[in-house]
Amino acid sequence: MTKLDRQSTSEAESYRPLVSPERVAEIKELRKAMAAYGGGEGGEQTHPFLGLTLRVPAQVMTPCPVSPLLGGAVFAEVEPGERVLDMGTGSGCLALLAAKKGADVLAVDLNPHAVAAVRANAESNGVADRVEARESDVFDAVEDRFDLIVFNPPFQWFAATDYADVAGTDAGYQALTRFFREARAHLTEKGRMIVFFSTMGDAEYFEKLVADEGFAHEVVLSTTRPVFDVPVEFTVHRLS
Repeated sequence: MTKLDRQSTSEAESYRPLVSPERVAEIKELRKAMAAYGGGEGGEQTHPFLGLTLRVPAQVMTPCPVSPLLGGAVFAEVEPGERVLDMGTGSGCLALLAAKKGADVLAVDLNPHAVAAVRANAESNGVADRVEARESDVFDAVEDRFDLIVFNPPFQWFAATDYADVAGTDAGYQALTRFFREARAHLTEKGRMIVFFSTMGDAEYFEKLVADEGFAHEVVLSTTRPVFDVPVEFTVHRLS
């Protein structure tokens, strides 16, 4: 069984939504609308992102309209010379921003296409000497401790259909739950985290994971945007 098969077999039995049944139904409808809208194959696309130029293959999620909110928070948080982990790196946009600020970055992703994209984007944006890209299922291939961990997780808890879908959905929040349970062991003494989330998923479960692991927590940025006419709140969280 591959790592993608493990992610996609079923929702984890231990997870039960904390949002209302009405909200669950609304989130499922959003997922259907997104799948219908973004279902085309397409090829590699080029995207500008906060001064970067990213080449994103079809199997990797492109930065979305609210991604600069998270990118700005990461750029403001990271300090030159720090060691940064970009979990679920995707196209590498956050890893490259941290490297531009002078950090040394490990960028990891379950998706091998994403890992290849990060390497190519780091090279083309002049930060290949500061960015290492590695395939990893959460922390499986990560041994070190970091001053800053950045995570833009999948917001939804349904089974993924392919590698590109893993960027948006995490069956039963298996990866998100593992992340919070294991993250502390990968932080330095002064370490902190910048994590993105939204009400496109179970925000109450996200808040429970944060509380259960005892992190100091503040929302540093927030915005509400319509997604297929449904108001969705996107939030950037600083945890330490």
